Amino acid sequence: MINYSKYSDSELTNLLRDGDDAAFKEIYLRYDKLLYLYAYKKLRNKEEAKDVVQDIFTWLLNNRLELNLKITLSGYLYKAVLNKIFDIFKHKGIIRKYADSGKHYIEVNNPETDYLIREKDITILINKEIAAMPPKMREIYLLKRKQFLSTKEIAGQLGLSEHTVSTQLKRALKHLKVKLGIISITIILLLLSVAY
Repeated sequence: MINYSKYSDSELTNLLRDGDDAAFKEIYLRYDKLLYLYAYKKLRNKEEAKDVVQDIFTWLLNNRLELNLKITLSGYLYKAVLNKIFDIFKHKGIIRKYADSGKHYIEVNNPETDYLIREKDITILINKEIAAMPPKMREIYLLKRKQFLSTKEIAGQLGLSEHTVSTQLKRALKHLKVKLGIISITIILLLLSVAY
């Protein structure tokens, strides 16, 4: 029996395009909870968040044979969820288009979260700071966040102790906190898969 959890996102995407239902199931298992959390953090509504994620996976399943991604699978899924969220906010009259900049901002009309989020700018900052990490730290960080490997798996793959891997991951997160600020770290945790 094939263990689809060992496949990379790009391999799963190719299998999905070839009509492999098990590849779709693995993509769903890999991203369902992460996308739901991402949607819920923005919408603050469980049912809307579930609906958004369900819509994305339904579209992906129905259009899998024509799937031609220009970005990573994770980046595509997060952007698709974000676009659905934009549509919901737009419907509610929360998004405003700034003609001068040509960019969309999310204005959260809530006293607790009264701030503007610029997704594209944050993604660029995250990419820049990940690229600035020392090589070994960056490699460990990307194995954890991009390939979803456990600390033990990373240690085995790189021939390091689990303690070393854990320490490097903590340092990587600290690096991002210092460089991007405390407020940004929450957004970073939500956008990690978009970043690479």
